[in-house]
Amino acid sequence: MMQGRYIAGALALAFVIAIAAPVSAQQPSSVNPTASAVQERQLLQELNRIQGRVSIPDTKSDVLEQPAGREWRQWHQVTLRWIGAIAILGMLALLVVFYLVRGQVKLESGFSGRKIVRFSAVERFVHWLTATCFVVLAVSGLNVTFGKALLLPLIGPSAFSTWSELAKYSHNFLSFPFTIGVVLIFLMWLGSNIPNRTDVEWVKRGGGIIGHDHPPAGHFNAGQKMIYWIVVLGGGASAVTGYLLLFPFYGTGIADMQLAQVIHSVVAVLFIAAMLGHIYIGTVGMQGAFEAMGEGTVDVNWAKEHHSLWLDQERARAGAAGAADAQRRATAAGPAE
Repeated sequence: MMQGRYIAGALALAFVIAIAAPVSAQQPSSVNPTASAVQERQLLQELNRIQGRVSIPDTKSDVLEQPAGREWRQWHQVTLRWIGAIAILGMLALLVVFYLVRGQVKLESGFSGRKIVRFSAVERFVHWLTATCFVVLAVSGLNVTFGKALLLPLIGPSAFSTWSELAKYSHNFLSFPFTIGVVLIFLMWLGSNIPNRTDVEWVKRGGGIIGHDHPPAGHFNAGQKMIYWIVVLGGGASAVTGYLLLFPFYGTGIADMQLAQVIHSVVAVLFIAAMLGHIYIGTVGMQGAFEAMGEGTVDVNWAKEHHSLWLDQERARAGAAGAADAQRRATAAGPAE
């Protein structure tokens, strides 16, 4: 009787071991199944890179997902939107407050009715070429960051798809004339935009925008010089990083392109914010300023109040040219021998 019980117990133990052994063999040995060890971050680390095999020469394409991609998505969908909103909306709010407090900068001496040429036709063409491309690039670029969140719910998927495709192609192709414009601006006005001591005094006296003082300035004052360098440096950085994105994997990897996109987007939103200030001063912010680029001429009293050193130089140049012309006429009208 006792022997039968021992035999039955041995058979039952063998059966339990036979069932449990395959189950335990299937359990991963690298993960501790206790509640303190199995944490969300530990499990995600096992899934932070999805990679397969490809038969094409571009072996980079075998990576379908990587941690840097998640970080970039967080940057693009959250962080960049906050930076852009603060920069652009903050500048608009500042300009509105400034206009309500200061108002338009008036021409205190009134218009004289006499004009002086400030910008040539070539200079104005380059300015408006660059400005027009910039506006299209700004709008189409902001669509990448804010379009899905703001525009898509308003116009619907079909219209948004059509608009986004148009914005994409206009952004890509207008980058070329924009870059040419930035280069030409750099070359045309470099000599007039080197900072000097006059600019320091102009800043100390508020530039004629704060208060009613009119500090002397040359062809470009300190504020305009700042805008010039923002255009040259900001436009240059936007162009270089933009072309890295437009022509991917030419000497760059995924990480390089993600870095280029970060630089491109941050520079772009700050560039847009700065240009809003420039547009404000050139239109409603200062009386008589728009005519400089609109018509190419400004009133003499406007030049005297805002660019007195430049006006003196132009008058001296005109006086020298007039004296030389008078001398030539006198010589030509002399008595014949």
